Amino acid sequence: MTDLSPAPASYDELRSLIAQRHRALPGRLRQIAEFVLDHPTEVALGTVAEVAERTGVQPSAIVRFAHAIGFTGFSDMQQVFRSRLIAGVAPSYKSRLAKMKADEKSALARRPVAVLNRFVNEAHAALDTLREAISEPDIEASIAILSKARDIYLLGLGGSYPVVAHLAYVLRKLGRRVVVLDGIGGSIGEQSHAATREDALIAVSFRNYYPDTARLFPELVARGVPAIAITDSLLGPITEGASVVFEIHDMPEPALRTLVAPMCLVQAIAVGLSLADE
Repeated sequence: MTDLSPAPASYDELRSLIAQRHRALPGRLRQIAEFVLDHPTEVALGTVAEVAERTGVQPSAIVRFAHAIGFTGFSDMQQVFRSRLIAGVAPSYKSRLAKMKADEKSALARRPVAVLNRFVNEAHAALDTLREAISEPDIEASIAILSKARDIYLLGLGGSYPVVAHLAYVLRKLGRRVVVLDGIGGSIGEQSHAATREDALIAVSFRNYYPDTARLFPELVARGVPAIAITDSLLGPITEGASVVFEIHDMPEPALRTLVAPMCLVQAIAVGLSLADE
């Protein structure tokens, strides 16, 4: 697979291109695409051999992947990942994670206060990353979608449910009509059957993606319901067809996913919606 179009000039362009072409890539190259989006700092700082080892492929496959998305080779592609670091978009949690892993080797790491400190550190890091990753145009686009919606449908199951439950609470306090697609008291399909293009959908899903969320999201998008996705990867099941995608990366190997960042994001969107109405 080759590409004659210009190679992406920025990291954002690269992410968008990979997301667009992901499903059309051969299996091994698709595996590489998923790795490089999930571990951009490792790609920026590693050799082709190190990236290949972490991905579980041969170095030649990494080079083929670079060619497939328009680069002359791995080094050419790596410069775009390094530009992300220079721009200061790299997660600030890298050094914190190293410290946490070192602290875990200490006997003190099993004390409740040490566990609390770890969660606090992860929350701080998640918020730092959120501030760098979320753009003002995306927030404004989300508010524009929601401001025109008759009803706002919220979809987030399993570990994502606390986020939509909190969002539903805030939106209702602000006078918005909300439908939470939780499946309680009937199937999710029945709860969502009235949704139309006059409404809006906010879907939240992180790995491991909840099957009912992954199934229902494309059904609602196909109906023309404007959708806002909050997820951890552009390659996830709730990105295709979304009007706005908020990508929130988790800490690598967290004890538990911290929901501080998505909670903060949805609250900002809800309050922003209220301010726009004034």
